[in-house]
Amino acid sequence: MLGTTFVVWLGQRITAVAMPLVALAASHSAWSTGLVGGMAGLPLVTAPWWARRCWQRLTSGRAIALVLAGQVVGLLIVPVAAIAGHVGWYALAATGLVSGGCTALAGPAQRSLLAEIAEPLGDYAAAKALAWQDFAHRSSMVVAPALGALAVGAWGPVPLLWCEAAGVAAGAALLATVRAHATGVTGAAAAAVERPTMRAALRAHPSIAVGVAMSGLGGLVWFAFTLGLAVRGAEAHRPGALIAAAMTGYGLSSVLSALASPRLLPRLPWLATAAAAWIGLGLMFVGEAGAGASVPLIAAIAAGGGLLAPLGNGALDALIGTRTAGAERRTAFAAADFVHDGAVSVGLVAGGTVLGLAGTTGTLLVAGLAQLAAGVAGLAWRARRRAIRRDGIRRRGIRRGADGIRARRRRRAASRPTPRPRPPRSRAARRAAGRARPEPAAPASPRTAGAGPTRRARPGTP
Repeated sequence: MLGTTFVVWLGQRITAVAMPLVALAASHSAWSTGLVGGMAGLPLVTAPWWARRCWQRLTSGRAIALVLAGQVVGLLIVPVAAIAGHVGWYALAATGLVSGGCTALAGPAQRSLLAEIAEPLGDYAAAKALAWQDFAHRSSMVVAPALGALAVGAWGPVPLLWCEAAGVAAGAALLATVRAHATGVTGAAAAAVERPTMRAALRAHPSIAVGVAMSGLGGLVWFAFTLGLAVRGAEAHRPGALIAAAMTGYGLSSVLSALASPRLLPRLPWLATAAAAWIGLGLMFVGEAGAGASVPLIAAIAAGGGLLAPLGNGALDALIGTRTAGAERRTAFAAADFVHDGAVSVGLVAGGTVLGLAGTTGTLLVAGLAQLAAGVAGLAWRARRRAIRRDGIRRRGIRRGADGIRARRRRRAASRPTPRPRPPRSRAARRAAGRARPEPAAPASPRTAGAGPTRRARPGTP
């Protein structure tokens, strides 16, 4: 499964520059270059309404491999149309819709299956496996852009589209060999399978909901980093230099951090780590706002943010992978993807307008402060929840201690024998006790027989 992640993302990153070039050469219009990306984002944004039942059916490697095969079919639409000599807007839109829909289905199912495969291997095995998957994803960004640039210069953009389809097909073939099954049912019983909603899954796990909210805010303001630095480079008459330096520094440091995160995550508190990562990214945005057009400074600041990003993403994946299971786990992963990717799409759509109104420096500064506030709020929520939990444990301990004392007293009282009544100690008490008990009558003497009341004879008298 890790090999599938690396192969698929390597092919997609190599051909990242090919699709816009093909669209621009075919339509001679700049708006068509973003058509594939926009149409690919549409299934991701609408996934909660159409993909909920499908997620619960993707419980095996072969089922996910079929989804990747559908993605291969979608990726072949544009190169086949290029062979025919006519790449229209409908071919670009169809490619985006099919590939985006398959990505929305396969991503959460693949991570959920990986977590369930790793769970029986020991404590924190699921968190480590998901961290290794993030490393396989990020390691492709080191060599893929250079290979893509060389391939475009040597063969042109259209052959790269065939290479991307071949990479996804190789990933599907690898994934088909995975024989493990996630928790779920298939066949005739699939209609009755539990299909929890995203809202229910997040409500049942508030810590995951907090992590997903921080991730969504980070995705919403991500445009300030990518588009903002690109615009600043153009304004400084250094087009492409600033964003290239920032992405290089960010990519290299994030790969190094992703390599170490499988060993670090089991030793770290996950929600606090995610919040600290977003605070670090906020500081990165604030630093980029004041870095001007200095290429080395921008690269160094971006490298600092790249060290924290894999830890934050890995912490959120570990929260979901270890605190959920089965259908709820697949839904939680889908909710995280939906919130983050949807926020990124919204930010990219509105980013140009925001940059035009506020400028690059102001946008980067506000975006950084927003992430700082989100991270601090996450830490504050965690501290408050831990305080409430400690107070509840202390109260339960006091209550249990008092109940235990009362129970011991009751058992001790029940085990004691019934006490005998003590004889009265004072003379008045003895007299009262004597009057209360009737004394036996003395036998009548011949002398007093038939007489009236007798007096007690004094001692020594006849």
